[in-house]
Amino acid sequence: MIGLVIVDDHPVVRDGLRGMFAGDDRFRVLGEAGNGREALAVARAMDPDVVLMDLRMPEMDGVSTIKALREQGSRARVLVLTTYDTDRDVLPAIKAGATGYLLKDTPREELFRAVTAAHRGESVLSPAVAGRVLGSLRSPGKEPLSQRELEVLTLIARGNSNREAATQLFISEATVKTHLLHAYAKLGVRDRAAAVAAAFEQGLLSR
Repeated sequence: MIGLVIVDDHPVVRDGLRGMFAGDDRFRVLGEAGNGREALAVARAMDPDVVLMDLRMPEMDGVSTIKALREQGSRARVLVLTTYDTDRDVLPAIKAGATGYLLKDTPREELFRAVTAAHRGESVLSPAVAGRVLGSLRSPGKEPLSQRELEVLTLIARGNSNREAATQLFISEATVKTHLLHAYAKLGVRDRAAAVAAAFEQGLLSR
């Protein structure tokens, strides 16, 4: 049985998570906290296997709490569960030592699997978060776009759809999508509009 502490500043969220995990005999909810300071005290007293933690909380935020848990020698794995997937949320949490990072729309069974995996020390990232991490590791702007990726982005910037770009470049629509995904990763973005904006900002496209 995996001992769990739930940390979130919204009582309704804590109630929902507690009820969800209490209904599964693989888990035992040892305690709850409404902010980071409370979380440190509860973790010290209950010695959980996994801490399920929100990031944006009063008094002491999630990233500071993750660091403090490490400093106080807690053996707990920290699994972030939040609504935020921006770079300023994701990357500091991972760097601080979070074992995983999930969004609050994660389905119940997937959340159960994630807590179990985190308990084993495995990294668990939602798809959107994994893209953020990959983009940061590739150091946006340092890995150059290929000629074909630039051609695709140029056509997209001119208002062409994927299908229209594929026709003009004599390639398949699937290939266009693949080039766009590679460009997103290199530019550290998640969609077409952001990719075009980043390419203009970096001087890769001319207006």
